[in-house]
Amino acid sequence: MGIWGVRESSLGTLGEVEGLDVVELGCGTAYVSAWLARRGARPVGVDVTPAQLATARRLQAEHGLDFPLLEASAEDVPLPPESFDLAVSEYGASIWCDPHHWLPEAHRLLRPGGRLWFLRNSTLVMLCSPDEGVAQESLQRPQRGLGRVEWPGAPGVEWHLPHGELFRLLRRTGFDVVDLVELYPPEGAADHPYYDFVTTDWAHRWPAEEIWVAEKRR
Repeated sequence: MGIWGVRESSLGTLGEVEGLDVVELGCGTAYVSAWLARRGARPVGVDVTPAQLATARRLQAEHGLDFPLLEASAEDVPLPPESFDLAVSEYGASIWCDPHHWLPEAHRLLRPGGRLWFLRNSTLVMLCSPDEGVAQESLQRPQRGLGRVEWPGAPGVEWHLPHGELFRLLRRTGFDVVDLVELYPPEGAADHPYYDFVTTDWAHRWPAEEIWVAEKRR
């Protein structure tokens, strides 16, 4: 999971997925859905980008997998309410969609007692990240007002609510937060060739990623 491929088996954040109906919000190439399908889940991948879904379909054919892929925004998913047992997002909706919209949509899609699992950049790495370059060992931006982030010269908008705001939003939406896991790279991990905003040296000392787990109230 995440930038350094931390094994879910060492975390236990997802629990047993066999037989579950799962929606992946902002699935990209749907590698998380593929991982879930191999473990007996029934995933549906949702993404707004046709090129990502085309790659996902090619990979399905290549690896002998078959599950639905839907072109739609995670903020407005054309699927019936209470259709899923689990909603997941690994660097999909969790950073690219407005949490005030996609979290209520995830809540709508889940059955009572269903779980929400998402992985995102940690609040700490965001506070230590300058507008350009890698994460520093000192604060680079205020926490007050953190939320909508537009990087200079980069396309798109990211969303990074700090912990308190995100916790309260989840509660208001109808979720109970059951876990928050801060991730560190495994020993021997190397700097990622693409996600170069943080080094492994930094991330061995402070968490660069975090997993949130919440449950829809019954």
